[in-house]
This record gives sequence, structure tokens and C-alpha cells, in this order.
Amino acid sequence: MRVHLVTMPWHPLDLPSLQLGLLGPLVRRACPDAEVAEFHGSLRWAEFLLERSAGRLRPGDYVAVGSDAIFHGLGDWVFSGVLYDDPGWGTARLRDYAAERDVPVDTAVAMRPYAAAFIGACAAEILAAGPDVVGFTTTFMQNVSSLALARELKRLRPELTVVFGGSNCDGPMGHALHRNHPFVDHVVRGEAEYAFPALLRHLAAGTDPVDVPGLCRWDGPVSRANPIGRRTVAPADIPSPDYDRWQAALDASPVREYVHPKLVVEGARGCWWGEKHHCTFCGLNGTAMAFRAKPGERLWAEIERLVRRHRVLDVVTVDNIIDMAYFRDLLPRVAGSGWDLRLHYEVKSNLTPAQLRLLGESGTVHIQPGIESLGSRVLDLMDKGVTGARNVRTLRECENHALTCSWNLLYGFPGETAQDYVPVLDQLPALVHLQPPSGAHRIQLERFSPHFTDPGLGFGKRRPARMYQHVYQLPEDELADLVHLFDTEEAGITGPVERRLREAVAAWRAGHAHSRLLYAQDGPDLLVHDRRHGRPRVTHRFTGWRAAALRRLEDGRTVPALHRLLTADGHEVTAGVLQEWVHQALALGLLFRDGATWVSLPTWGEPVRLPEGAA
Repeated sequence: MRVHLVTMPWHPLDLPSLQLGLLGPLVRRACPDAEVAEFHGSLRWAEFLLERSAGRLRPGDYVAVGSDAIFHGLGDWVFSGVLYDDPGWGTARLRDYAAERDVPVDTAVAMRPYAAAFIGACAAEILAAGPDVVGFTTTFMQNVSSLALARELKRLRPELTVVFGGSNCDGPMGHALHRNHPFVDHVVRGEAEYAFPALLRHLAAGTDPVDVPGLCRWDGPVSRANPIGRRTVAPADIPSPDYDRWQAALDASPVREYVHPKLVVEGARGCWWGEKHHCTFCGLNGTAMAFRAKPGERLWAEIERLVRRHRVLDVVTVDNIIDMAYFRDLLPRVAGSGWDLRLHYEVKSNLTPAQLRLLGESGTVHIQPGIESLGSRVLDLMDKGVTGARNVRTLRECENHALTCSWNLLYGFPGETAQDYVPVLDQLPALVHLQPPSGAHRIQLERFSPHFTDPGLGFGKRRPARMYQHVYQLPEDELADLVHLFDTEEAGITGPVERRLREAVAAWRAGHAHSRLLYAQDGPDLLVHDRRHGRPRVTHRFTGWRAAALRRLEDGRTVPALHRLLTADGHEVTAGVLQEWVHQALALGLLFRDGATWVSLPTWGEPVRLPEGAA
């Protein structure tokens, strides 16, 4: 049996496909006689655009359409004309959508005329290898390009078996994809490590795969969906990824000079926080919330092998949350290796300063801590299990340990009020020296999130997001099962407070690059050099209990708790004087107040800051 594994646009150009990296070894282990080939369609598409446009459409344009426009469906729209045999399909709807939302679409429009020829070239190359089975992995905006190619493959070779899998096929989405596209023979819903090899064995034997959990199959003209199994894939059954074929494709590609490649590893699946408190807006884990993790020793062995083999030092983990055991059995190994690795990790925002320090020492340069908000009541509405004060501490410690921190400020939660935001908005100018969010974004309703599964949480009315109208030619009831994002009535803040929030975040982003608020020790005195945007340049000097108080508030405390600590340390200060001082420090922008909790804002570290997009 010959198996061809395919990843199509818009997979990131700088990353290998983890799915192909896992499925290749998996198929070879489960079916030793199988011949396995890979097709890296994202690289091919970037090459195709570069060549056919005579250099006008470059990899940066690929990123603009395939990543930056993910919530507008532009990448899918580029290929929908091929899928529906109509070069102009959906163009008018896209133009209307873009005009209403001020979305730039010229680059996507410039790409679309090349899509049909590209799909034809892909089909010819894959069929030349004589495959028996072609397996597509699809995540985010990979659906339409994959469907367009699958349709062309089946048109040219009807006896070919086409299989789809990936996160776009989880739960009801997989069945909807299958029943609406008869050229797709099978869809694997959920994790593939057990189901895909089982399907291949059935195909080799010519038997009906009625016992493969979660599989969608055809019973004559009827699409059948096998019940989804409850068994999750054990970490021991997840192979180590093989990126040799990706490396060969990248090295031979003219796109290589535009790309800074990174390696992708997986230490854990699911979310240990979500098992207990599923964040209300989050739909990332789909039907596989159960948290499982590889031992740190094994993950380090995988990283070490991949780095040595590919000579690439940037390593991206795809875990939705770090296994806390890795602070004991992984990160110390990385820190002790002496390698100049650059790790990227998703973490929870309540890490301690010591844990953030270890991340920095291990070579972690980029974290996504899921901060989401700086207001404690809004964080409670999200079920984040963290406070605004703690999130501000995390932002400050990221400065101290030279960690790049990516986060979004989310709003629009049912039950939130203007008063949940005004105290935070009043203090945002004082935070300009800390890393700002990517923007202020109203939440969208995501499939699998508690907001989606429980309409009683506030989003009772929903329909497939409007962007899908220029992506799919399907009735709304089918889209409701196929897609991941939904439009709803707006909840939470609107009007002046919403505008003020968005403007305040924009100002934060504009003023951050040249802002500093730095500690310095001058003998027994504590200096704070204020060089923040929008404030006069000044140096504050603190002595005695005032210096001690500022340091004690690094951990975030109430005034009574601070008073007890200062008294225990031998400082003589009354509760009334201390209360007056914290308000003075707040007015100077040296403290952040979250209800009764006060957090000091100066940092000890001054990391090098590159212009956005420079690294």
C-alpha cells in the first residue's frame, strides 16, 4: 500500500507539520509494508505564487492572507473558486464583507487566479507517485484548499481512497465535512494515532471499518459516523516526529531564503486547568480535554535529537498548557545543556517569579500566558482562576527575565459592566513599560467552548460566522455543524467604554517601545527611574520603610498585610501613614491597584527590544 500524506495551505511556512511528522512514523510502525510519502503543499503554494507572479506575491503575502486574516476566511476564499468550479464564486460577498469591516483583500484577490493551476499541479505531482491512499490533515484555514485538491484527485483517479483528519474534523465538524463532500471517502474524527492505522488495515484487507471509533464512512449514498470512542491516546503511543522530508523540501525550495525555520514538538495534550475549570470562551481542546504529558526526560530526548539532526535552535511547543512537572524534569535539563535554544511555550499566567526565571534560564524566549484581562471580575467571568493583580505581576516578571509575552485583551463577556473596566482603564497608562496586548478584541463564540455548549451562559442566539458565506456553498444548517466560529449578539461593554478600551490599548502599544520604569539600588536607598511615555523623566528615591514597602509589594498585597510585614521587619509606620503612602505611589504610577491588592510596577530588568516584526 502506498500512502501519501498531505498538508495544504495555509500551514505556517516556518514550521514543519507536526501532524505529518507524527503520522509518517505511525504508519510505518503500524503497517511495515506501507510506502509513505509526504506533500508539503504550503511550501509548494508559496513557491508557485513566487514563480507565477514573477516575484510580486512573496512569502510575506502568504502570511498576510494565511495567518493575519484567519478570522476573515481569506485563505479559504482563495481556493473556494476551485472547489466550486467558478473563478468568481463568493467574490461579491467577500467585497461586501470587507467593505463593512475595513478588511484589506487585495492580496487575496491577487492570489486567486493562480489557485486552479496550483491545484492541478498538486494533483499531477501526487498521482505521479501512484498512491493508494491520500491522507489530508486540516486545521484552521486548510479545509478548502484540501477539499479542492481532494476533489481533483478523485476526478482524475476515482479508485483512490481519500481520508481527512485533524482538528477541523473533530466532533460534528468531521461528519459535516464528510456528508457534504462525497469525494472524501473517510474522515477520522479526534486523535488519529489509533484510528488511522486501524483504517489502513481495513483498507488493506478490504473489510468494512465499522469498528474504527469516530470514523466517518460511506454506506452506499449515506454518510455514516461511527461512535466516537472515549479512549484518549496515551503519551507512550505518540511517536517522535520525523521531519526529514520537510527539511528536504525546505532546503530545495526558493522560499527558504524568506523563512526562519523552527522545529515543532509536543509534550502534552489537553489542558489540566480546563479539566477542572474550562475557560468559558476557549474551544481549543475540542473533544480531547483530558490532560496527558510525556515525561520530561523523553521530551528532552526528542528535542535534542531534532535539534542535532536539523541544526535548528528555535523550538515551538504546541502544548495548550505547560505540564507543571516540566519545571522539575524538563526545564532544568534544558538550562543545563549549554545549548542556545530559543523555546516557545504556552503557560498559565499564575507562574511564580522563580518559575519564570527558570523559563528564562532554559532558553525560553517567548511565552503565551493566557492573560486575557487585567480586571479580576472579568477574569472570574472567564473562569481563569487568576486575578488582575497576578497578571500584572506576570507582565512585570517577563520584563525581569527577558521573556517575550504574547497576549490578547479580551472583552464582551456576558455579565461584564463598564465598572469592571474603568478602574483598569484609569491605570493602563502606568503600564506602558510592560508588554502590551496584541489588541483589544471582542470574543467570538467558538465551538466546544462552555459559551457554545451552554447557551444559558449568555450566547443563546448564534449562527455560523458571516465570513463562511464567502467560503462555503452550503446551507446554514450544514455550516452550523461544519464550522468553528459563530456570530452572536454582542454582550458586555459597548459604546464609550469599548472605544476607550480600544484606544487605551492602541496608546499602550504605541508608547511601549521607548518606555522604562527601572529600579536601581543606591546603597541602602532604592531608586526608581521613570522613563515612561507620556510622563516627565524623573528619578524617585525611596528610603527606609518606603523602600521596603515598594519591594514587598512586588508580590502583591493588601495594605493590612503589608503593614504587618513591615512591622515584623522592624519598620515603624502607622497604618494610616502607610495607607496615605500607597495612594501617593499609585498617583505616581508606581503601583497597580486591583481591588484591595496593590502591586509594584518597576522592573529590575531592561531587555533589548526589537521593533515589532524584526525578529
